[in-house]
Amino acid sequence: MSGDTLAALAARIAELAAFPPGAALPDSAEHTVAELLARLEDGEVRAAQRDHDGRWRAVPWVKQGILVAFRVGKVVALHPAEGGAFSFFDKHTLPTRRLALSDGVRVVPGGSSIRRGAYVAPGVVCMPPMYINVGAHVGTGTMVDSHALIGSCAQVGERVHVSAAAQIGGVLEPVNAAPVVIEDDVVVGGNCGVYEGTVVRARAVLGAGVILTRGTPVYDLVRETVYRATADAPLEIPNDAVVVPGARAVKDGWGADTGLSLQTPIIVKYRDDKTDLATALEGWLR
Repeated sequence: MSGDTLAALAARIAELAAFPPGAALPDSAEHTVAELLARLEDGEVRAAQRDHDGRWRAVPWVKQGILVAFRVGKVVALHPAEGGAFSFFDKHTLPTRRLALSDGVRVVPGGSSIRRGAYVAPGVVCMPPMYINVGAHVGTGTMVDSHALIGSCAQVGERVHVSAAAQIGGVLEPVNAAPVVIEDDVVVGGNCGVYEGTVVRARAVLGAGVILTRGTPVYDLVRETVYRATADAPLEIPNDAVVVPGARAVKDGWGADTGLSLQTPIIVKYRDDKTDLATALEGWLR
């Protein structure tokens, strides 16, 4: 899509987003959001982009367009399972995607779902049951394992392993808030949770059960420092960091008297050959 065409789409979405709550949207609104969702699925536009300085920033007009898709949509029955026990009822503007063999995405049978407006690159493997929400971007060679969630507008890089029951949180509102970002070659362990705009830099490893939020301090035993989000920047896990669940003692008051501890992720090392061997995925699994 050319820059002029993209600017025109952004301008149309801005006009729709400016309508007051409860006001009827023009008939053209549904066509506009369908165009946006198609461009998201093609990877031509994204809900976040990495600037030249390496910082990830939200693309507000894209997120506004997704919100307009919810607003203009009507709840309808979607793809009732033939002979099954369940029907699905959701906004008609945001049904599940219908992939073709030519898309090059491996979807193993068993209840997985990819919503309209999500980009899923060729070579992605979807293990059942997993869910990828609207606005998400999942790079080639990534495996989304069983019971894993890729939330709305989350950005997941190439060759990432999102392990079983891991949750990559969505950040749709406010529209200026940066989504969760998982960069290339990251391993997200089972039962991990990454939320609230956290950025996990390339080749990092999150051990099973690590929880990262905007309010989570991360202690680096190697570099003897603490990583925190600020008013202007999200929590960032450094390149190659190996993070495991840890704890720190409550220092005063009743919590200290009773020996309580708080959950704290800890960086115990940075990736080396031994780590790479332990986290490697066989190519034939994909």
